Amino acid sequence: MRPLIAALRLAKFNTTLSWIGCTCITVAFALSGCGEMAKLPIEAGTGPNPTLPSPAQTLIPTVNIAPAKGWPTGTTPQSPAGTRVTAFARELEHPRWLYALPNGDVLVAESNAPPKPEDGKGIKGWVMGLVMKKAGAAVPSANRISLLRDVDGDGKVDLRTVLLDGLNSPFGMVLVGKDLYVANTDAVLRFPYNSGDTHISAGGVKLVALPAGPINHHWTKNLIASKDGSKLYVTVGSNSNVAERGMEAEAERAAIWEVDIKSGAHRIFASGLRNPNGLAWNPESGVLWTVVNERDELGSDLVPDYLTSVRDGAFYGWPYSYYGQHVDVRVKPQQPDLVAKAIAPDYALGSHTAPLGLVSSARNSLPSIYANGMFIGQHGSWNRRPHSGYKVIFVPFANGMPAGVPVDVLTGFLSEEGNAFGRPVGVALDKQGALLVADDVGNVVWRVSAQP
Repeated sequence: MRPLIAALRLAKFNTTLSWIGCTCITVAFALSGCGEMAKLPIEAGTGPNPTLPSPAQTLIPTVNIAPAKGWPTGTTPQSPAGTRVTAFARELEHPRWLYALPNGDVLVAESNAPPKPEDGKGIKGWVMGLVMKKAGAAVPSANRISLLRDVDGDGKVDLRTVLLDGLNSPFGMVLVGKDLYVANTDAVLRFPYNSGDTHISAGGVKLVALPAGPINHHWTKNLIASKDGSKLYVTVGSNSNVAERGMEAEAERAAIWEVDIKSGAHRIFASGLRNPNGLAWNPESGVLWTVVNERDELGSDLVPDYLTSVRDGAFYGWPYSYYGQHVDVRVKPQQPDLVAKAIAPDYALGSHTAPLGLVSSARNSLPSIYANGMFIGQHGSWNRRPHSGYKVIFVPFANGMPAGVPVDVLTGFLSEEGNAFGRPVGVALDKQGALLVADDVGNVVWRVSAQP
């Protein structure tokens, strides 16, 4: 018994070794996240009624990184029959998010996480820093928005300029009239814009401050405008995995805000959304939809990330429950009255697939199978064995709701050895109806178009 206890103590002391190298002693390996594997195919956690097995809590959380390598010369992702994929723009600096302007110009946020001094303390924080570095997520933020222009319409960028620089980890962008709104990690800013502008020298006017600070665990902030242009809807991710820092650190986080464009006044539109990112309007119903990254450290089969409609005033469970009213016993104290109100999402996207990009397929020029639904950029897992995500998918819709299984649109981001050539993030449709995909490891914006 004493040798076993000693071995467990050694395994706990060597947490970093266990997480990164999985070379701990046999006892620690058996109990650690390194040995934990998915028991279900990713399809089991996909669709309107996903399978939700019992949590698989381990001594050491599962860490299965796809090391960032970039694309070998002459290689690209793969797209389905009837389409082709080409590079729209190369040699960007960590392109994260895309926005297509009405005149055909495309904006790309070249951005990464800001300094978060309080989020990386202790052994776990230090190890997570190494994990993010290996996954290609630790490069300095360029803090700019570049403008990409295809002058001759051949699907390749002819003109590239810096539209805005000196920003603070920018992400979401939206044009309302002649005002361009940019979601920095700590505020929404408004800039004057005229069609055809290639650089904006005017300083931004702060519309509303956003939760940030020295932890700022989920730093990406996205936004979309209401149809009448009077409101912005802004995503604000949680400050932790499952509120382990206390709910005080989560004030107005894990939510989608509604912001009045004239006054900057805001309210919580929907809450309990651990890390919402992409936002899109369904053209049939006029309803707002989002994709959400759910919680970690319950095993490779939990919890499915998801696509869901966003109801005004709704609560979606985080941190107290997941996928409706499935209680997360790690959260103390519990809130049973709040859990009883939790709404289950509409459509699961598989565990740890990390959906970020989201755009309605309306007005796309790809084959007719993509006529009605949503394109989703899945950034890919770092804590599931085997990997999940690392592709762009299409979820078909009928009568305003998801209907059917996801269809792969862009794949081949992982090598056979499990290295990441690229990682898809933001998605958008260009003026010709082709699908654009930001790849923040490959430093490319890919373009998927119909085969001539």
